Amino acid sequence: MAEDERRRRASRTSMQWRLTFIATGIVALIFCVGVLGLYELMHRMALDGLEERGSAAAYRIADEAREGAPPGELLPEVPGYYLLQVVDRNGRVVASSPALRGRPAMAEAPVPGRDDVAVSRIIRAPGYGMPLYATSVRVSAPGDRYLVVAATPMSDLYDVQETFARLAVVVMPVVLAGVWVIVWRSVGRALRPFDRMRRELSQITGGCMSRRVTVPDADDEVADLACEVNITLDRLQRFVEGQRKFVADASHELRSPLTALRTQLEVALAHPEDEDWPAVAMAALSDADRLQRVVTDVLTLAKLDAGVRGERQPVDLGELARSEATERLRRVPVHVHVQDVAHPVIVHGSRTQLIRVLTNLLDNAERHARSQIRIVVYRDGPDAVLEVADDGSGIPAQDRERVFQRFTRLPESRERDAHGSGLGLPIARDIVTAHGGTLTAGESKEGGALLMMRLPLKDGGPSGP
Repeated sequence: MAEDERRRRASRTSMQWRLTFIATGIVALIFCVGVLGLYELMHRMALDGLEERGSAAAYRIADEAREGAPPGELLPEVPGYYLLQVVDRNGRVVASSPALRGRPAMAEAPVPGRDDVAVSRIIRAPGYGMPLYATSVRVSAPGDRYLVVAATPMSDLYDVQETFARLAVVVMPVVLAGVWVIVWRSVGRALRPFDRMRRELSQITGGCMSRRVTVPDADDEVADLACEVNITLDRLQRFVEGQRKFVADASHELRSPLTALRTQLEVALAHPEDEDWPAVAMAALSDADRLQRVVTDVLTLAKLDAGVRGERQPVDLGELARSEATERLRRVPVHVHVQDVAHPVIVHGSRTQLIRVLTNLLDNAERHARSQIRIVVYRDGPDAVLEVADDGSGIPAQDRERVFQRFTRLPESRERDAHGSGLGLPIARDIVTAHGGTLTAGESKEGGALLMMRLPLKDGGPSGP
């Protein structure tokens, strides 16, 4: 038991760990994608800013060069762009900013394809340890053509990128650790009601089936699950209690004929010379027949409880009633009336089981009838109805449901048939229920008992009168 408990706890912890790992992994993936996307956006925005400012610096100098010879020294006016050059068509530097005084032309500077169009790119210039972002404009001036180049080191951009990367490296573990802790505790809190239900379910045994699991106060799926578990436990308790009662009643019904049979044989064997052995045999055979009927009924109920279905086929209830009414002689006459003969009352079911239902109903009616039994078969909307009525004393209103309980026998039934088992009507109702119908008890026109069976029609045809 302790090992099972340990395994269950390990399984729950493993589930908590897996859910936490998956959630944290998803957050880490989203975080990485977000950081990379933000990095790319910042890089693009920085380059766009460099290009915009570089174009402004280059166009300013180009406007001066277009009006005449550029001055020998160029003064930076755009923040960051302090590397300025004006190169003539021969590649000679005709003007530059103080930072490029005495330096040759930047050979890798981009060359526009036409005048007054700014182009930019990242270049490397001798004497600079990091790349430069250069923007060039070609301009035509009186007597010459010039290439204006404005450049700035990318140190500021790289510093920002490095700072961003370091910040991401520091923040990401903190965020993921926080997510791990939050998810771990949240999953553990969410699994806590399930752990409580598991412990409570493990304490419910066959000897203590009245216990139920605790329903959480929250109106959520866990509370719904707990309610459904309790409903299932209620059904199981009723089923087990019914099975126990059934076994106890069956044991009692089987014990009576066995005891009687044993007693008769023991008495006969004690004084064999004084016994009428044919009479003893007949009495033993009667008890054996009763025992066989009880065993057959119990097996039938067991099959019905197990959901065993007979072979289904179209069955004409009118024809079935006529054949069963005339199959064997009965103590009282049976009158069969089928309404709307032009439309047979057809149901889909097991002929053998429906014969068993009708036989049980007729046996019950014959046991209580005084002079006649009446069978009526007709259509009622989508249902086929079969009524078996007698002119006996009837079933009291308060007992019309009790007669369908297993091993229940009313006083009048015991007086008329001391060897009955009280399983005839319960078996009939179970068979009808398995066919999707109902079997109820009422009062006939003659004042006796009326047993009404309803089954779905096979074709759903027109109703009878």
